[in-house]
Amino acid sequence: MGTLFDECAGSHTTVVLDRPFDIAPDGGTVYDVAGLAALVREASGWLHAAGVRRGDHVAVVKANHYDYDLLACAAIRIGAVPALISGDLPDDTVELLLKRLDPALVVTDRPRSGRVLRLDDLDSIRGSAVPPPVQRHEDDPLVVNHTSGTTGTPKLVVHTTTTIVHRLARFEAVRWPVIGVRRDDVLGNASSYAHGRTFCWTASVFCLAPREIVLLSTPSSAPAVFGEHPPTVVEALPSAYVRWTPGPEFRDVRLFISTYDAMHPPVVRNLLHASRRKRPLWMQGWGQTETGPLTFRFLTRKSGDLRDLGRPVPGRTRLRVVDPVTFAPVPRGETGLVLARTKARCAGYVGERERWEAKRNGEWWNTGDLGRITRGGAVMLLDREVDTVPGLSCLEIEDAVEDRLPSVVECVVLGVPGELPIPVVVGEVDEAGWRAATADLPPLAPPRVLRWEEIPRTGTGKVRRQELLTRLVGSAETYGTGRWT
Repeated sequence: MGTLFDECAGSHTTVVLDRPFDIAPDGGTVYDVAGLAALVREASGWLHAAGVRRGDHVAVVKANHYDYDLLACAAIRIGAVPALISGDLPDDTVELLLKRLDPALVVTDRPRSGRVLRLDDLDSIRGSAVPPPVQRHEDDPLVVNHTSGTTGTPKLVVHTTTTIVHRLARFEAVRWPVIGVRRDDVLGNASSYAHGRTFCWTASVFCLAPREIVLLSTPSSAPAVFGEHPPTVVEALPSAYVRWTPGPEFRDVRLFISTYDAMHPPVVRNLLHASRRKRPLWMQGWGQTETGPLTFRFLTRKSGDLRDLGRPVPGRTRLRVVDPVTFAPVPRGETGLVLARTKARCAGYVGERERWEAKRNGEWWNTGDLGRITRGGAVMLLDREVDTVPGLSCLEIEDAVEDRLPSVVECVVLGVPGELPIPVVVGEVDEAGWRAATADLPPLAPPRVLRWEEIPRTGTGKVRRQELLTRLVGSAETYGTGRWT
């Protein structure tokens, strides 16, 4: 990964940004791959000049942009281990993660003391000598990314070259029919670039050399930037898709891709209908930072139940469902904890070995999700174990509400022990419409209507359900145990 852009520098791919990189504010918004390679080499010189050496942790905490991944490659180039931390995390969470990491250097745009390289001070070390690239063993730590942190402090996940490049990225770096990247594709991406998904994506997509890659630092740039550079493939956070109004900028999309979080039917349906392609597809992936993708499913304009996450990735993952108390396997069709088995499983958590061991069950990994496996082998996702409510699926109710009430942008159902589940909605709701939409659903408390910005979220836009619950009722107590968060 340290020399990836050098190796791909001969391609004809053009990279378009919605704003200049934070590490190159005067560099403009259009690059070729050779230009990215030069920027990675230059950044490696900055890190080396700041005292970073082989095996050191380099933490990056900044505003969201693709230069997260460029800084990661720069650190890897000199043998260091980048730890990418979302700038959207609260200050106290960032400080806790940095304490666990004990980095040799923190690259940041935040006021901070200690071993820091601030982005507004880069001019003082621009032009530093570029050290030669350093090789590392395939099973040595390569990169640290953190989980979304929907249920508390994010976990710092360690991946190696073997797990994230050989096991995950290499599988994507194939021109598969339908889902494979083509040389004439324009790839649009609106992600959280601190997270492991874009690091893996980087390792594969530049090798496939599409015609153009369009990178958004904020989803709000989509109408203008995608309008000028219409993508044929779009990958974005679910929270971005939810906030986009389908328009002409999506007219050429043949494939939408989503990961990170559950998608709801109206969002998928509306964006697929925005494409002028005859049969556009939506590929929904399910997995975790610790494992990479575990299942995938193709959706069309006619697809219905999105709790069906599809089948395990052929030849790469195995899944089974077990009783949450005894861990004995349950028959197909019955609900339990979903365990996964994959050779792409991460190497551990930084500073939390016990937490890692609690989720590891031999070769199996406890996802912390509740679901069931159908007779056909598909996975039906119901809820996170910590968010469970006896007798219902919060995700299924959320799907139904958003499908039946177009004025609702987002619905989140929270379980409160001893009380009716609380539906929290973003959008407009009237009493009569709510009653009609929920008449056949399990009993719910009256809806709480909030604005988008009033809901606590992770760096990937996921709802921090326990924090939201605490704000509403004064307690984070749920029906779930939370043992495998």
